[in-house]
Amino acid sequence: MDKDFIERMKQSLLKLKSEIIDTLVASNEDFREIVEGMDPKDLADIASDDIDRKMIEALGSQELKRLRLIDSALTRIEQDKYGLCIKCGKVIPQERLEAIPYALMCIECKTAEERRNR
Repeated sequence: MDKDFIERMKQSLLKLKSEIIDTLVASNEDFREIVEGMDPKDLADIASDDIDRKMIEALGSQELKRLRLIDSALTRIEQDKYGLCIKCGKVIPQERLEAIPYALMCIECKTAEERRNR
């Protein structure tokens, strides 16, 4: 894989990482506001607040997973292993990496994994 493409992907990954961190910080601030803004309320309001907290937590866990994948991709760049499928070792097509810069597997291996997990 050419160095210009890998550098472009590295910059894309760093930008994604920054965006996710900003989102998580905003989510945590939202979460704090919800908790601090809670007054003694009736059960329906308390249930609604609980749902809001759980949604923020779920968003946070999804974003944390993406953050880990991005960090893994950045590590693979440093190890000169970026763009290689972790299952079969084949080169992941550039189009796939442009769509999902933190992709771990080629399309064939990812499809096979998804079939197994159904």
